[in-house]
Amino acid sequence: MLPIIGIVIVFGAVVAGFLMEKGHLLVLLQPSEIVTIGGAAIGTLLIANPLHIVKAMIAGVLGVLSPSKFSKARYLDTLKMMFELCNKVRKKGLIGIEDDIEKPAESEIFKQYPAFLKDHHAQAFVCDTLRTAITGGVEPFDMDQMMELDMEVAHHETMQPISALSTVADALPGLGIVAAVLGVVITMGSLGGPPEEIGKKVAAALVGTFLGILMCYGLVGPLASSMTKEAESQNSYLHVIRVVILAFLKGLAPILAIEMGRRAVPEHVRPSFDEMETACKRPAANDTASAGSGADAMPADASAA
Repeated sequence: MLPIIGIVIVFGAVVAGFLMEKGHLLVLLQPSEIVTIGGAAIGTLLIANPLHIVKAMIAGVLGVLSPSKFSKARYLDTLKMMFELCNKVRKKGLIGIEDDIEKPAESEIFKQYPAFLKDHHAQAFVCDTLRTAITGGVEPFDMDQMMELDMEVAHHETMQPISALSTVADALPGLGIVAAVLGVVITMGSLGGPPEEIGKKVAAALVGTFLGILMCYGLVGPLASSMTKEAESQNSYLHVIRVVILAFLKGLAPILAIEMGRRAVPEHVRPSFDEMETACKRPAANDTASAGSGADAMPADASAA
């Protein structure tokens, strides 16, 4: 909602200032300039990028106009999910979650968290990592390197559509100048005609430069910046999962592994310790009681992984 409000403010302020100076709003409506600038911008985008990046860019822009997926509630649900998963490993060993990670959509744990199941990359990140741990013989350090590599590749792919949109933003002022020059050429061909007609053509040419600069700094550029922040939020989310998995595989008790993950959550969406403990402990109260003094120990097969 906030980006939409920002877009309305940008264009509303520009139009309001123009009207305050007794400007005629219809002068700004120049379809030929819009076609020239918009068509050239789309063309440069298609020249510079393959189809999958163009699709990702469109999806990213639409994602900016909707609420962020990585809210405090999403982090709290993820920490709770990882706690339940770690608890199951503690009691049954890593082999006990094999069905969960092989068929996440049918897992009794994962089915409680539809947002996680919809996030295909996060789902693959968790399941592939734990699937590797089940095979055994992988040290926590090597597991950490694998997760880091996965995150780097995902972040690189996420940044590609942002780079494409930023390139379009940088090109818009230049394309506005192209439209303005074309308008000047048309104006020069009308010299000797009525002054009113020449004035309209000059105004239309200047509108091209105006639109190019406004679209760059008032719309496309800020959208690219917002997409960058969303990409950073996704990377932070995967980092939290990485911290939890690594801490647990090193032998920490589930609640301590979750606490380490909570400390890695960005501060503006970080749940408090009490919120995390309430979310994690209540559903698992019976499990904790049955675990007894073994709560701080991992099964032998989990430690070996």
